[in-house]
Parts: sequence; structure tokens; C-alpha cells
Amino acid sequence: MTRGKNRLGDPARPVRLAPSDVLRLGLLGIRVRRMRAALSALGISIGILTLVLVTGIPASSQAALDRQLSALGTNLLKAQPQPNQDPPVLLSPDAAAMAARIGPVSRTSAVANTHAIVRRSDRTDPDDGLGLTVLAGRDDLLPAVNGEVRSGRFLSRDTDRLPTTVLGHQAAARLGITRIVPGEEPPHVIIGQTWFTVIGVLDPVPLADDLDRSVLVGWQAAKRELGFDGHPTVVYVRADEDALEAVADVLPATLYPQLPGLVQVSRPSDALAAKRAANSTFSALFLGLSGVALLVGGIGVANTMYISVLERRGEIGLRRALGANRGQIRGQFMTESVVLSLLGGVAGTATGALATVAYVTYQGWPPVVPLTALAVGTGGAMVIGVIAGVYPSVRAARLPPTEALSTV
Repeated sequence: MTRGKNRLGDPARPVRLAPSDVLRLGLLGIRVRRMRAALSALGISIGILTLVLVTGIPASSQAALDRQLSALGTNLLKAQPQPNQDPPVLLSPDAAAMAARIGPVSRTSAVANTHAIVRRSDRTDPDDGLGLTVLAGRDDLLPAVNGEVRSGRFLSRDTDRLPTTVLGHQAAARLGITRIVPGEEPPHVIIGQTWFTVIGVLDPVPLADDLDRSVLVGWQAAKRELGFDGHPTVVYVRADEDALEAVADVLPATLYPQLPGLVQVSRPSDALAAKRAANSTFSALFLGLSGVALLVGGIGVANTMYISVLERRGEIGLRRALGANRGQIRGQFMTESVVLSLLGGVAGTATGALATVAYVTYQGWPPVVPLTALAVGTGGAMVIGVIAGVYPSVRAARLPPTEALSTV
């Protein structure tokens, strides 16, 4: 403000307000009109709360959906020789290890058809096991195909050389062995001419339904008891989803470099396409709902600040008459707008995060509150305050003192 002339007769210079003074002026309007300030902050708080909710809840739902789709094997590939080749295509005994050297590959395993016949006992019809496949399986097979043991246990290094077997879901039903009872003598089946002890029964394996009709024996046991030659017939590969197509392209040349065209690779799971489509849909939904929520909050603050300017014209005229310049008036109202928006943004962000966590926990989903939503909730509130306060602060600064004082 100015005081006409100082004691030396020189014209007085305008008083420059420090940032702390501008902040106090902005807070003054909020403290004096607490109810209006609370309602204004509530408006932006609801907008930011909506922003956090409409991003956090769908993101948590998406995480739950991704978890379910991933359980279906969105990153699984299956490689095997082309059928009916003469001579037959023989993959290397180290095919699984060769595939594991591909950069994006995270897990591999293999099985091999032993062409043996399984029967419930030596007294049953030799054709009793038709339709069932006896496979030599590695002990790391279940993690590769996302399989689970229903009862008993799976093959391991301890049982790899022993005549033990694990039955697939359908094979167990065909052979009349649906579960392994702890403490009781385990059942036996005859494979080829050798008795094998059944140590486990698998749940259905959606990713590799051929395993449901299979009888799995240890890799070394198959060599010793069934004349297995050590060449796998199917190689299972799990890889990063983003690089799945690239892995599928190089997998044939990795497994059978002399003639890659004789190795066929399953296309990526339909679940992967569904997952990617869901991600794209959710991203578009986030963007649209977030924009609407921010727009509603910004309009509320702008409307409140504009009404505040109209109601406080007397205050503006008095301050102008006492020497406040236009920049100081703009700064006062702009600060008030930003502080209101920031208070609402912080409150809305915190409330939205808590509400999101509570809701998704009730639904049994993994709680996911995107950091971008939290950043937009606080930083975006400040931007909204600046934008919403531009016109009201400029209008307040342009009010002539005489016109403003006439309303006192």
C-alpha cells in the first residue's frame, strides 16, 4: 500500500508483499468464511474422491481379473514336432534347457510319450488302458503348466528312478483311483510289464488338457523300466507376456535348428488376448472417468471463487483505495483458490484411498490404488485451483475502486 508522500517529500513506493503475506491474505478469506470454504473444499474433495475411486476400484478389479487370467496360462507356449513325419522328428534330450536360454523365458519343462500301455492290474483286459497315455515327466512340470496335485504328491528327484506314477484327472477316473489316502497302502497299476506305485492324483489342468488323460512316470524310471529313449515329445515354455510372440517365433529354431519348420508352436492363449483387451478397456475407462471427475471439481471451485469476488467487491474496493495494486489482488484470490483446491484434493485423495482399500478388501480383490491417481489427486487439485482462480482473480483485480466501494 502507499501513504502519499514520506517525510522527505518523496512519493511513497508501493509496498511489496512477501509470499508469506500473500498466503496469509489468501487464508484470511478462508478463515473468515469457514462454512463457504468448507463447502468449496468439499466440492473439489468429492471430485478428487471420485477420481481415486473410479481409478482404484477398477484397477483392483483388473488386478483380480489379471490374476484369474494368468492362472489360465496367458504366457504358456507348447512346442512339439510335426506329426506323421518320416523319419520322425526327434527333439534333443536337452530341449527344455535349450528353450530356457531364450531371454524372456521364465520356466520350461517337458514330457515324452513312452508308448507304453497302462492297466489297473495284470488280470484286466490288455486294452483296458486304451485312450490313456503314459508320459515320462520331469519333476518341474507342474509349475510350468500351472498344475495342482489333488491328493498325494508329485514326482520328485527322490522318485525319479523309482517305479512310481502320478495320474491325471481323467486317467485316475478311468483306472478307478480317485485319491490317495494318507496312512493306507497306495494303489498300484501295471505299465508295460512293471508294477508302478500310484503316489498322486492331479486336478484338471486347463492349460494342458492332454495331461488329464495321462499317466506320468519319472524320466529316469521311464528309461529303466519302459525303454524310453530320452527324446521329449512336448516342451512347455512360459515367457514374459509382452515378448510371447517373439519367443514363439524363435522357439522352433532353438529346439530343432536343422529344420525349424518341423516344430509347431501353439499360438498364445485366448486368455492373453482377453487380458490385453481388458487392460485396454480399463485404461480408456480410467481416462474418461478421471477427466469427468476433475472437470466437475474444477467447475465447482471456479463457481465458488467467482461468487466470492462478487460478494467481496467492497473489500476489494477498500484494499484498492488503500493502495493495493492489481497484482496483489490477483495474488490474494489466486492463493485462496489454490489453497481451497489443495485442501479438498488432499482430503479427497486420502478418503478415496481409504474407501477404495475398504471396498476391494470386502470384495476379496487385491487392493490397488494407482500412484498416478494419488499424484493427480494432490497435484491436479493445485492445477485445478490455478485454472479455476484465473478468471475470478483477474475480474477482482480489474474492479475500479469507486465501483467496488459503491457496494459497501
